[in-house]
Amino acid sequence: MNQGMVTAAYIIAAILFILSLAGLSKQETARRGNQAGIAGMAIAVLATIIGDGVSSYGILLVTVGVGGAIGAYLARRVEMTQMPELVAMLHSFVGLAAVLVGFASYLTPESHFVGAERTIHDVEIYLGVLIGGLTFTGSVIAFGKLSGKVGSRALILPHRHMINIGIGVACLVLLFMFIGAAPDADSLGTTEHSGKGTGTFILILMTLLSFAFGVHMVMAIGGADMPVVISMLNSYSGWAAAATGFMLSNDLLIVVGALVGSSGAILSYIMCRAMNRKFLSVIMGGWGDTAGGGVDAGDEEHGEAIGVNADEVAEMCRNADSVVIVPGYGMAVAHAQHPVSELTKRLKDAGVNVRFAIHPVAGRMPGHMNVLLAEANVPYDLVLEMDEINEDLASTDVVIVIGANDIVNPSAQENPNSPIAGMPVLEVWKARQVIVSKRSMATGYAGVENPLFFRENTRMLFGDAKESVNGILANL
Repeated sequence: MNQGMVTAAYIIAAILFILSLAGLSKQETARRGNQAGIAGMAIAVLATIIGDGVSSYGILLVTVGVGGAIGAYLARRVEMTQMPELVAMLHSFVGLAAVLVGFASYLTPESHFVGAERTIHDVEIYLGVLIGGLTFTGSVIAFGKLSGKVGSRALILPHRHMINIGIGVACLVLLFMFIGAAPDADSLGTTEHSGKGTGTFILILMTLLSFAFGVHMVMAIGGADMPVVISMLNSYSGWAAAATGFMLSNDLLIVVGALVGSSGAILSYIMCRAMNRKFLSVIMGGWGDTAGGGVDAGDEEHGEAIGVNADEVAEMCRNADSVVIVPGYGMAVAHAQHPVSELTKRLKDAGVNVRFAIHPVAGRMPGHMNVLLAEANVPYDLVLEMDEINEDLASTDVVIVIGANDIVNPSAQENPNSPIAGMPVLEVWKARQVIVSKRSMATGYAGVENPLFFRENTRMLFGDAKESVNGILANL
């Protein structure tokens, strides 16, 4: 395939990727958007394989086969509740790939340039390795936090901001040293030159600093911020891919990386606004669990929670004109989305107005609850975002909270000393009756106690979410 055909294929693939992003913006078109993305990637991979850049098809087929087999195995084995940590781990692969490509591009003899071209290429390599390094380790830590292998509490080191500034200044100084250490035109024909060795050492040193920054950055972010971290790392992986495209002179990789990077940054900004947080503050670990999490020492006693049975909840739903269901991560863990869908259908058939209230950070990654409900065939028009339904909660007869905690915590509005103070939440406590389905009285992912559980109009339905919803269904 000549270069012209490869370029044409890349243009078609880029258009499909843009259409994919547009389709993924709405639940109704998400499947079509996903299909467009798959088609675009297939065209891009095929064009790259057939292009002139491949010199050994044997090695390529082996590596593609191994990677494809691992991907297929994980796709079949990973459950929806594990998708956030899988996404985080995939981001780490992109970051590590950028690091390895950067070193390979720098050490390859054919990559030598002179003058301005050399400087530009070295900057591309340096930035690609820098972004890839922090994306790699940051994503690994995010995976650990999401999977429970690393504690979700924010790790606040003394003078943490000075540490970050120090790493940033060091990386900037190393950049100028790296550019100056690159081999000049006179040394390109020799077998050995000190510039290349010095440059490699500087690149390794900077890589270690970027690894350290990635670890510190994500460790300093509290558990309640993890959905923002996922979208942020998604953005970083996109910019790492774009930098890799510059290193490899691959136009499509540059375009795709820029699309992923910019869309991830926009999503992170939108989510921070929804949480009433500053984006830079979240990145730098500026909030979350700094007071040790949980209830402040000065808080008064909340009282005693009141339990309820499934048959009593069924009776409340039967007598209600309007019901709002608030899904959370507990619903995902219990695989309760299908019984919840059946409950919705049963109530609607009985003439009850049933809707879903989705908080922007419900679950462990953006859109987690929307995907679960779509999987269970819940009609899209019943699924409303927080801003669309919050005002209606005061006139709702029954709100059923299934496995959610922090996103319905009134402390965000009523306790200025709470770690989640100022975070917009679903104001479910304004409804006539609130049913909270939980396994226990344990705190949520942010480690903050929820006074909603002790309100006069709140009843606790303890047990596995799937069994609890099935119990409600059996009594309807």
